[in-house]
Amino acid sequence: MTRVLIVLAIRLYRDGLAQLLGAQDGFTVVGTESHGSAAAARVELLAPDVALVEMGIPDLDVIAGALSERASPIPLVMMGIADSDSDVLACAERGAAGYVTRDASVEELTMTIRRAANGELICSPRTAGSLIRRLGALAAELKPGPPRAQLTHRESEVAALMRQDLSNKEIATRLSIEVATVKNHVHNVLDKLNVHRRADAARLLGHVTRSSS
Repeated sequence: MTRVLIVLAIRLYRDGLAQLLGAQDGFTVVGTESHGSAAAARVELLAPDVALVEMGIPDLDVIAGALSERASPIPLVMMGIADSDSDVLACAERGAAGYVTRDASVEELTMTIRRAANGELICSPRTAGSLIRRLGALAAELKPGPPRAQLTHRESEVAALMRQDLSNKEIATRLSIEVATVKNHVHNVLDKLNVHRRADAARLLGHVTRSSS
């Protein structure tokens, strides 16, 4: 018997879904709530096997966190979502084991709950594609920039002034060194960062600064 906690904002829908699931073979509804905080407060007492939670309820992140942070996480199935990348990714970011769209059938709903209760992650090819693209974007955002340890102390000083868009002559004046010496340092900075333009070096160095702050 799969124990289900239902969290829907509208009572009419909540009660109707509880009756519908309770009439299905192999399901028992252990509780219903209208918002995430109240549901989170009852999770330990109700001990559901699956939580069926409506997208957009108040305190959605509270109940999602309460389910995922337990020693034995409770699968989250989200319902009422639009069949769009943004909603699907929002479910994934909250740790959902599955979801049902607004036009899903009863059969799709019960199948999704059963599979989630069995520890399966329900993911269509389209959803998998969206998640892979999102992971790729995150990996690119989190990719570390070149380490400052590659640069000498003087090169780091020059690089910092390059980020301020100072010319070689201005850098030379600021550091009280010859322009030819600045040119050598700039060449070394570009070479070590594996870029050809000062703007690219400034962008990479800016990324390092933001990542380490």
